[in-house]
Amino acid sequence: MHQQDMSGSSSGRNTSSQICASDSSYCSDLSESHTWSAPSRNRRFQPRSDSGIASLLPSDSFKFLTWHKVEQHDIQGSQLRCPRVREGPSTEELLLRQEECALAPQKRVLEKNKWETWLQENWENCTNLNLSFQDLGDPYQVANFKRILRRLIRVETLWLVDNSLVDLSVIRLPRRRVLNMNQNHLTSFKQLPKIPQIGHLALAENHIESLTGFSSLQCTPLESLTLKRNACEFHQNYRKQSSKKEESTVQKRKT
Repeated sequence: MHQQDMSGSSSGRNTSSQICASDSSYCSDLSESHTWSAPSRNRRFQPRSDSGIASLLPSDSFKFLTWHKVEQHDIQGSQLRCPRVREGPSTEELLLRQEECALAPQKRVLEKNKWETWLQENWENCTNLNLSFQDLGDPYQVANFKRILRRLIRVETLWLVDNSLVDLSVIRLPRRRVLNMNQNHLTSFKQLPKIPQIGHLALAENHIESLTGFSSLQCTPLESLTLKRNACEFHQNYRKQSSKKEESTVQKRKT
């Protein structure tokens, strides 16, 4: 038995060597790939991408594109739950950054197809939408974001967490029942959008200093309000004041 095992193992070694001998092209491919992956003094690395990796990822060419600018698809905004809507840099700015690789095949937005883009976005038919963590760092990105918010006439549940939003008082959200604006830069209730149907409002981790402007919610069907980690928490009896305002809001709604 021992002899058979030894012979079997030796035959196994011979077999593997025979495979390499018979398939010399495969072995040469392996050796070539191994030689290619070896470090070279003359090798030139590409600039680091946002991911921190030396070589660019295949997805890097799409990192500045919104979905409706990519070719060969017909997905509409109402089919998405957490879309990326932040406007990326212009083509000219990308060229200045020497990020030609980021210029993926995309639709040219001409006058004749702006209407097609509008229809494809289809924000008017969204009912539940999460637009959190958009990283709105430039004024033109904020302007485009507000443009989208103005079109959300049917959304009932909307999340806008951590978008560095300061003032949405010019925005009207007529059917909004649930609104999560945690982790933004609001300083007053007066900076909230017009939300006549709001039932649940989350404003944790903003910079709201007082309850001034809360009266704008008195005619709404408000049931819950979250104000954790706001400056108004340090005011004496702020909880009683806010609860009284909520009760008066409910009573007015009933009458």
